Amino acid sequence: GRPMPVELSASQALNLWHSVSLEQVRIDNRDLTLRQISILLHIYLVPPPHTVRGLAGILGVTKPVITRALDTMGDLGLVTRSRDDRDKRNVIIKRTVEGALYLEKLGDLIIDQGRKLSI
Repeated sequence: GRPMPVELSASQALNLWHSVSLEQVRIDNRDLTLRQISILLHIYLVPPPHTVRGLAGILGVTKPVITRALDTMGDLGLVTRSRDDRDKRNVIIKRTVEGALYLEKLGDLIIDQGRKLSI
């Protein structure tokens, strides 16, 4: 069967986020911003296609803000971008193996730190 959902207090949730953040900073020197992590999670958890315009709308920011975040994430190999063949105005953001591994490790870290919580 499915595992029971975990009920956390606000304090426990913040402690989990704190421990995950601390450990992520210790083990990974890429130091993504919260905006970049949000974009990366969206690209990997929500079915494609993903566009700069679409991400800007979802995050409530301008397209240049998304472009700057994607520039950094592209340099790190976490995403790639290409023009939409059907509509050259759209830039399609795609997943990479490196990005998938980054999020898999982050997911494992969250699970590990969650198990350490005294619930």
